[in-house]
Amino acid sequence: MSVPGVRRFSLATIAPMPWKNGGGTTREIAVSPAGAGMDDFAWRISVADIAADGPFSAFAGIDRQIVLLDGAGVVLRSREERAREDGFVHRLDRVGEPFAFAGDVAVDATLIDGPTRDFNVMTRRGRCRAVVEAMRTPVRIDGTGATLVLVIAGHWRDGDGEPLAAGDGMVWTDAPGVGPGIEPGVASVARTTLTPQDDAALCLRVAIDGEPR
Repeated sequence: MSVPGVRRFSLATIAPMPWKNGGGTTREIAVSPAGAGMDDFAWRISVADIAADGPFSAFAGIDRQIVLLDGAGVVLRSREERAREDGFVHRLDRVGEPFAFAGDVAVDATLIDGPTRDFNVMTRRGRCRAVVEAMRTPVRIDGTGATLVLVIAGHWRDGDGEPLAAGDGMVWTDAPGVGPGIEPGVASVARTTLTPQDDAALCLRVAIDGEPR
């Protein structure tokens, strides 16, 4: 069995790409398989800065999870809310709280009070699933499967004692080079524990169940 690679990243080093509608930008943290586009990824993790009200694109066969990182938040409203049982209106205004929805449905986003930053996980239905959790306690990584940790607030240290602050993170995957801005990590082993260093410490952990075949 191959040992997953370890990669560190910082959102500050990942170049933002503008949305087609001009309403925001996105930073792709990681994607699998490496180099996959929007039509053929198994999973994709990114951060979006939303500057204006506007639509989210629909992605057939994709399950999505979104988490507020910064700002007052956004109201998500599916265009089919009155016509379909799976329609919804959701107020995303709590930092670190994931919201899951089917990517097949077109969604309109309305800012609550100014620009907002959101964390996005997309997985292709039938190939992968993702579990997204907000953590304030030590985060243990067992080295199996693909895992990503992003620090939202406070200060953390990895198993080698290296610090991580807000916007920093690590990716464990057996597919090296899965995202722009990701550099070889300082962690010496795939199994490690990230430890909070203060009361403000908050991070997100994403565990991917299933890899592309």
